[in-house]
Amino acid sequence: MPFERTFAIVKPDAVQDGHVGEIIAAIEQGGLQIRGLKRVQLTPALCKGFYHEHVGKGFYQELEDFMTEGPVVMLCLEGEGAILAWRDLMGATNPANAAEGTLRKRFGTNIGRNATHGSDKPESAAFEVGYFFNAFELG
Repeated sequence: MPFERTFAIVKPDAVQDGHVGEIIAAIEQGGLQIRGLKRVQLTPALCKGFYHEHVGKGFYQELEDFMTEGPVVMLCLEGEGAILAWRDLMGATNPANAAEGTLRKRFGTNIGRNATHGSDKPESAAFEVGYFFNAFELG
């Protein structure tokens, strides 16, 4: 598997419920290295840029409202096969369908409030990491 970077978000529901430490521990135990980490409060403008492919879709406003309701923790993760490794740790988008022990099964409540986000392919990872981190923030 290629050595790669991926982007992760601990979403407002998981931050509010105090699961950031457990999620970071799972990342490290899963063999991924954290190259960048920051806690931020997203704005509607940042959401529109980040989720640009979803703007105008029926679910977009609900997504923006959720992602701006409280702080999030953003991470740049690195490792062998990092994109797939992070997606495996997260589990299925819908927590009801996620495998036991995955982060979304443990901390998500429904398809919209599912605790974490992760890039789905190398192109998305490059855009998402670059959207929120500059070169000086990545170790």
